[in-house]
Amino acid sequence: MPNLVNESLFHVGQLVVHQQFRYRGVVVDVDPEFTETDAWHEEIAISTSPKTQPWYRVLGDGSAHETYVAQDKLLADDSGERIRHPLLWLYFEDFRDGVYLTQRRAN
Repeated sequence: MPNLVNESLFHVGQLVVHQQFRYRGVVVDVDPEFTETDAWHEEIAISTSPKTQPWYRVLGDGSAHETYVAQDKLLADDSGERIRHPLLWLYFEDFRDGVYLTQRRAN
């Protein structure tokens, strides 16, 4: 079992499934630990998930929502199937071998 403190199991572009709510999505950002407010964690997170583990911003399949999810609530989605989300184009330029590839930005 990996040490959940700051050890990211998922990466940007990876497909994931929420264990409790069973929705599929794609990771668009990774925080090494919780970065929202304490009030948000208490009200919205409905979670006993530690704040010291990685948290992920996920675009949900078939919706227009972005979620903020603790690592212990996610599983890897090995289906290799694309997701449908209206903001995919903001983050990714391609989908290959079951992974979304990030936009290349000029400096």
